[in-house]
This record gives sequence, structure tokens and C-alpha cells, in this order.
Amino acid sequence: MDWRGWAEIVFTIGLTVLLSVPLGLYLARVWTGERTWLDPILKPVEAFAYAAFGVDRAKGQTWLSYAASVLAFSAAGFLLLYAILRLQGVLPFNPQGFGGLSPHLAFNTAVSFVTNTNWQSYVPEATVSTFTQMAGLTTHNFVSAAAGLAIAAAVARAFAANRGQDLGNFWVDVTRISLYVLLPVAILGALALVALGVPQSLAANAQAVTVEGGAQTLALFPVASQEIIKQFGTNGGGIFNANSAHPFENPNAWTNLIETVGMNVLSLACVIAFGRVAMARKEAKALVAAMVILVGAGAGAIYAAETLTPQPAMQAAGVASGPNMEGKETRFGAASTAVFAAFTTGASDGGVNGMHGSFTPLGGGVALFLIQLGEILPGGVGSGLYGMVIMALLAVFVAGLMVGRTPEYLGKKIEAREIKYAMLAVLILPIAILGFSAVAAVLPVALQGLLNHGPHGLTEIVYAYSSAAGNNGSAFAGLTANAPWWNTSLALCMILGRFAYIVPVMAMAGSLAAKPKLAPTAGTLPTHGGLFIGLLIGVILILGGLQFFPALALGPIVEHFQVLAAAR
Repeated sequence: MDWRGWAEIVFTIGLTVLLSVPLGLYLARVWTGERTWLDPILKPVEAFAYAAFGVDRAKGQTWLSYAASVLAFSAAGFLLLYAILRLQGVLPFNPQGFGGLSPHLAFNTAVSFVTNTNWQSYVPEATVSTFTQMAGLTTHNFVSAAAGLAIAAAVARAFAANRGQDLGNFWVDVTRISLYVLLPVAILGALALVALGVPQSLAANAQAVTVEGGAQTLALFPVASQEIIKQFGTNGGGIFNANSAHPFENPNAWTNLIETVGMNVLSLACVIAFGRVAMARKEAKALVAAMVILVGAGAGAIYAAETLTPQPAMQAAGVASGPNMEGKETRFGAASTAVFAAFTTGASDGGVNGMHGSFTPLGGGVALFLIQLGEILPGGVGSGLYGMVIMALLAVFVAGLMVGRTPEYLGKKIEAREIKYAMLAVLILPIAILGFSAVAAVLPVALQGLLNHGPHGLTEIVYAYSSAAGNNGSAFAGLTANAPWWNTSLALCMILGRFAYIVPVMAMAGSLAAKPKLAPTAGTLPTHGGLFIGLLIGVILILGGLQFFPALALGPIVEHFQVLAAAR
């Protein structure tokens, strides 16, 4: 551990924040329907899409109608993707000759990609065809991200409204976001990745000669086009089982920087766009500050754990131990792996360039804790924003109780109804994570999937359900999850984490939109300064700590003390 590693972490976070500002201002124009520089090219395509699907772009929707549209859109996407996965063997562009997936694996995979989780219980390069990758999985990488961004736009409009009911039109939002934001970045990003060595091919494989002179068959796919939207849309599902540790997905330091920044830049841009639409730029900066402080602390903690924790095996062998490089790529090193891990677990992305199950106990524990904080640092595209807004409402409510002020946020009074909706959303995560984990920890059919037992085995279980409920998708690699219990229970966890969270968020947005927008008074708690940022961070940490500390204590924390004892 030296200054170069810390400088790399600071540079990566700083570059991400810097790029999020212009992107956020552009995203706000897309949300509000203002003219953009892509209008001459995309406006005719947008108009054709509305005409083809019978969308009246001038017609707004109430929160209930908007939420129903999200659910119907997702249900249709699930059915289509499930059919593609089951019928893969008879569909075109299958040079590998793969058959259809089993019912429970197809169910898990379809739910996973529809919910923006991208949990993969299978080895991608040995399971899914080129057609499935392109028409099924990549398509949902676009539309699931667009749905999350659309909900964020609706929440922003709720704070801008004054005694209104209209939260926008979901079908217009998802169309504009796909056309004007996701598609252009995906095209440019894919070209950049191809130029940097990421393959883009419809061929099944390529033949190579190894250094020893032997023959090797290398699997090929259209990797670059999947890789960029995988990161930019906080999806995370890789073409290859090793994900972004695979040299075809992430061959060098430049592609690693693009992928790391890509994971967080759009989520932070959502907050900038929220500030512009809701006329709360200072408050948006406070939200960004809280996100950056916590994800930066997470990256630093993982880096410190991976470089300072004793390694008993190395000590027993009499070898001088440096950073823990188990499960890491030497072309990236400990610092790049640490910031990638913090970004992917804080952002509900799930892509990895190192194996989290091979981290030190505290390093893996920090990654797990970042997921359990609610995937709001900065969270998934769209979902991170409305998750952080819920935390902000709870923070002003707590502050109001302490000082006797009526809680207000961005000109809206926060009353019992909004807090009930907020708490309903917040409680989804611990109920899903701890409930399913408790059952799996004592169920023999579930325990068969564990590679490890003891504290590390418990961490494998809790991490899997945390990842599913948080719509993250990463895993501790020791868990063999392609079995009926794991595929079914994890899919149910993903559904709860996505849709049982969205519905109360939309109900809360509808309630806020109907309220009058009040001007700040001398009694209004400022929600843009350092005091509020500290309060917000405290609420986030206390919620996460109180809910999940017992599970963390029995898993990674106990394992850490076991490592220290073995190293003596």
C-alpha cells in the first residue's frame, strides 16, 4: 500500500464525478423533453416509435398508472426473455449449438436481467448463444436501465410539482432515455472498447497456439457491445464467467478505467439531473457528496484490508507477503481491484474484475456492507437516486423529531404518509436478505451449494441474498447456485428488491406531487450543508449497521479474527 494506490482511487472517483456533471445536465434535458444536439437524428425515430406503439406523448400519468406501466413493461420483458432462454436451441445465431436452459435456470435468468440484477447462476460462454446474448440479455440491459431512469425522472417531477398529479409518461420516458442517453453512449463506448482490444464477433470461437505449441479454442462473442451497456446501465452480467477479470472483457488499464468510471457516472448524473428538474441544485450536490464520501471510504477500506491483513499461508511458507493478490489480476493490482469492488457494490452493478470471495474477510465484508446499505452509493441508474431520496426524507424526519421542526425537503412537507411509504421501501431489503438467509442456513438442499462452511460459508449465503435483493448480481464464487432452490429463491429475492421497492417509491412520489411547494422559511432545516450531509451519512450507516451487524459479526468479522489468530 503506497501513495500511488491511494492516488489511483482518488483519481478514479474524481474523474467519475467530473464527467457526471455534463452528463447530468444533458440527462435533465432528456427528462424534460428539451431540445438536444441529437434531435435532428433521433427525433424522427422517436416519433415513429410513438406512432408504432400508440403512445400519446402529451398524456401524463398518475403515480398508480406510472407504476402499473413499469410493472406491465417488466412482466412483458420477462415473458419474452424466458421464451428466448427456453427455446434457445431452435433459434438462429447459435453457432455454439447450445440447447435451451432448464425451467428454473431460465426463470432465474429472466428475472435477473429484467430487474437489472444480472445474477448469473451459469457459465455464460458455455450456456447462452450469440442470439440470446444480443436479442435477450443485451436488450434487457438497455430497457431495465431505462426503466430505472424513468422512475427517477418521475420522482424528480414530484418535487417540482405544485399540487399536481402528473408524474410524466413512462412510455415516453423509457423511449427518450433509451434513444438519447443509453444508445449513443453504447455505440461510442463499444467502438472505444473494440479499438482497445475487446472483441466483437459473431463467430463461435477462434483457434490459437499456446506458448508451449499446443492448440487452444477461445470462445468468441459480440463482447464490446455487451460490455459497455453492462457497465453504463449498472447491469453487471458478463459474457464470460470471469466477468471483467477476463482479458476479452477487460484487457488492459484503459478498458478498466472506462468500465470503472462507466459503472458510477450515470448514477451520479441522475442526481445532477434531479437537482436541475426539482430546482434543488445545492441539495443535489449534498446527495452527491454523501455518496462520494461513503463509496470513497469503502474503496479505501477494501484497499487497506487487501494490503494490510496478514496472510497465514504466505507466512507459513516463509514468503514475504505483499498485497493479497488471490483472486486479483496482476494487470490491475490491489488498488484498481479495490475501487472496482467498491464501485460495483455501491452501484448495484455486480460486474467484477476480481473475485470477492477471495478477498480478505474484511475486504469482502466491506463489499457486502456496501450492498446492504441499500445500493445508493451511488446505486443503480435511477434506483440509486430514489433510494437516496428516501434516506434524505428519513434524515429530515429524524432531525425534525430532535429539534421540534416540521420536516420539509425541497419545499415539500414530510408527513406520516411519506414516512410510512419510505419505511415500507427500506424494510424490503432486510426482510428479503435476512429472511431467505435464515432459511438457507438450515436447509440441507441449500447447504449443498456451499463450497465453504463456517463463517465464510455464512458469508456466501448472506452475500448471495444481499446481491439479489439489492439487484447487484455479484457473488462469492464458492456458491454453486444453479440448483432449483437457489435459482427460485434468489429470483424471488430479486423481484422483491426491485418491484416491492418501486411501488412504495411511486406512491410516495404521488403523495409529494399533490402537496404545495413551499418556500423555505427561517424554521426550515437546510438540506445542502455539511451538517445535513453528516446527518444523512449517519442515518445510512445506522440503518445498515443495526439491520445487518449481527450477520456481519457472524460472517466476515469472525473470519477476520480467525485469520489474525492463524497468523500469530
